[in-house]
Amino acid sequence: MAADPSALRADAPSSRLRAHARRRPWILTYHSVTDPSDDPYGITVSPGRLDEQLSWLRSRRLTGVGVSELLRAGAAGRRGLVGLTFDDGYADFLDEALPVLRRHGFRATVFVLPGRPGGVNAWDPLGPRKPLLTEDDVRRVAAAGMEVGSHGLYHQDLTALPDDELRRETARSRELIGDLTGSLPEGFCYPYGILDRRVTEAVRSAGYGYACALAPGPLPSRFALPRTHISQADRGVRLWAKDLRHGLRQVAAPGAGSRAAGPVRTGGRR
Repeated sequence: MAADPSALRADAPSSRLRAHARRRPWILTYHSVTDPSDDPYGITVSPGRLDEQLSWLRSRRLTGVGVSELLRAGAAGRRGLVGLTFDDGYADFLDEALPVLRRHGFRATVFVLPGRPGGVNAWDPLGPRKPLLTEDDVRRVAAAGMEVGSHGLYHQDLTALPDDELRRETARSRELIGDLTGSLPEGFCYPYGILDRRVTEAVRSAGYGYACALAPGPLPSRFALPRTHISQADRGVRLWAKDLRHGLRQVAAPGAGSRAAGPVRTGGRR
């Protein structure tokens, strides 16, 4: 493969630029880790590219951790950490992503769908169909030291559900994951990045300690944590630019959420 001119060596001057001072933690969003050649949504990263991206983080003295660990560390004043999240619970996490994470000594949060164990990503109309983690797989993810969080039961737009279904998607998914791993999950991730006040309150009432969105919306809080989408195209300069953009966005964020009442779509189709 020809060298990508945007890729920076770890010792290149730009790779040593200081990260933007963060008021909120920086959290990266991954999905599937496998061959990205058939990827209409731009959510697949190859294992080799994941390795390059994690190497870039290490070159900037950042260590990847799960979101719960990241938030606890931030509250304690610890720095030098970045959140790593993997949405949808694809089965390729175990065989492709986990070995790369272990090689770098990183941890992550995996948001799973306990209503679809061993199923496929049927919510993606364009496909391709990819297998999801089985119940045994979810146990293996937890046993490997990764944080397991909920992505709801079935990957639905939670803002469109009646109250009883919303409770199942939030509270019941938490119970099922607790049964699988032996520990009730701390984190929730909104399918498609869509949320509103009713949904965030349902997540809070279900007992979660935080929830992840995608791009920052007008409901900033511990229950709408913004994240940065990472794709196969992201190397060196692009990663640095996304870090900078995260810092600039949060400068404009304070007070933005007090007027929002309707649904907020905080990112693409995911």
